[in-house]
Amino acid sequence: MTHRTVKSLADAAKPEDLFRGQWQHNRTSVLDEYKPYLDERWDEGCTNAWKLWEEIVPLGYRGSYGRVSAYLREKRTSLRPVTAQPPAPRVVTRWILSRPETLTEVEQLRLKAVLANCPELDALTGHVRSFAQMLTERQGERLPQWLDAVRQDDLPNLHTLAAGIDRDRDAVIAGLTLPWNSGVVEGHVNRIKMLKRQMFGRAGFALLRKRVLLAH
Repeated sequence: MTHRTVKSLADAAKPEDLFRGQWQHNRTSVLDEYKPYLDERWDEGCTNAWKLWEEIVPLGYRGSYGRVSAYLREKRTSLRPVTAQPPAPRVVTRWILSRPETLTEVEQLRLKAVLANCPELDALTGHVRSFAQMLTERQGERLPQWLDAVRQDDLPNLHTLAAGIDRDRDAVIAGLTLPWNSGVVEGHVNRIKMLKRQMFGRAGFALLRKRVLLAH
């Protein structure tokens, strides 16, 4: 059994809760993307369905007012907390690896909710975006500071990455600073590998050398 299955069984107070939870999980709704925003506004004290419907329409919501009202009525009457389903790990990964300005307002709110519930993921997001800024803006001189910041957080996987970078620090700094790259070399390497694969490993170096030279 998966962790989600075990958790649903453990959380169910009666069989009806289990069936309802399964039905809700499998059914998608046009409101799902906006539920984290509604949850946040609900926690802030705004419980008026009409007002919240008016707020999410400019964000892109194209559903009816009735769906919003029904969701808030469920939050108001349910004995257990009613919140949006958490996004899939792959979706969260995409949000973290994307430029913040390219995310929609709803995506930013959903990512903010995820990071608020996971300090480790919040720290990881900061390090990933900081490294991306170094890479795109060629700020290699910031690498030692980035490595120190990574080591201060309890993120074992990033510590492994930092140790590997530190072993070749000068080369990495150069790669993050200088305008040149090894793209051309990698292109030639891939082309040679392709020629080698075309011969199915049955020919020797002499034939490979001739094919590489004649390809020019």
